[in-house]
This record gives sequence, structure tokens and C-alpha cells, in this order.
Amino acid sequence: MSVVEGKVWGDTRPLLKTPAIEIHKIKVNKGGYCSKHIHQSKINAFYVLEGILKISRWKNYVHEVSKIVRPGYDTSPMVDVTILLENDICVVPPGEAHMFMGIDDTTALEIYWAELDHNDIVRDTIGGCDEDLPNLFQNELKKVQTVFN
Repeated sequence: MSVVEGKVWGDTRPLLKTPAIEIHKIKVNKGGYCSKHIHQSKINAFYVLEGILKISRWKNYVHEVSKIVRPGYDTSPMVDVTILLENDICVVPPGEAHMFMGIDDTTALEIYWAELDHNDIVRDTIGGCDEDLPNLFQNELKKVQTVFN
């Protein structure tokens, strides 16, 4: 038995909640929509099981408008709209404002997760297999020996 949470746009029920991922089954009424919102660190994906779901995503594109309106650059937000049919998925990155709306009565999976930055390492030295390696750590070794002597 899962806990159902009623929403103004339909309902949501958590299927899986761990520190690494959440999966909710959502039912969105035709014409129902969620608030425009941002997740600070979570990725948010929508996978439609049945029905039609509209995903609106606000992008802060910087684009040249000299030939369109006036010289310079326009930094006004643009809205990308994606229509999801059965078995379609849309992934919204963290920090991107978005909302959904049911075009028909819709059942979907809403999935949240966060990703580690796999390039987060900062190296002081390069690893290897060199007989001179102990010489690199002589100062550190002397400090440790001084503490324990």
C-alpha cells in the first residue's frame, strides 16, 4: 500500500524513495498543472505511461537580436515546450524552471536523482611507480616523526 497525496492537479504516490533516487507515480487531470518551479540539485524526469503531458521549460538563452528587434543581446527567458505521449520521456536539469500540464488525463512516472561530478578531483601529484617517490614525502614524514618523538 502506498501513500497517496492529493494535488490540485491530480495526485502523486511515492513508489521508491532513497537518498539517491525518488520515483513517483503521478496522475494529472486533463487541464491540471503544477506550479512553475526549480530544483536546486535534483534532476527531474517525466515518463508518460498513458495520456499526454506538456512540459514547459524556461531557458535563459542569450541570443543576438540585432536583426530582430534592436542592436545588442536579449537575455529574456524563452520557454521550450515538449509534448510527451505514451512511452516518451523528458529530462529537466537542476536549476531550470519548469512545470507540467495534463493535455489529457495522464499517468506518468516522475523521477528525481542527483549526479556526482565525476571530474571533481584536483591532483597535487601524478601517480606512478618510481623508486624516488619516498623523496617527495620526506618533509611530511619528518613532521609526523617530530610529533611522535
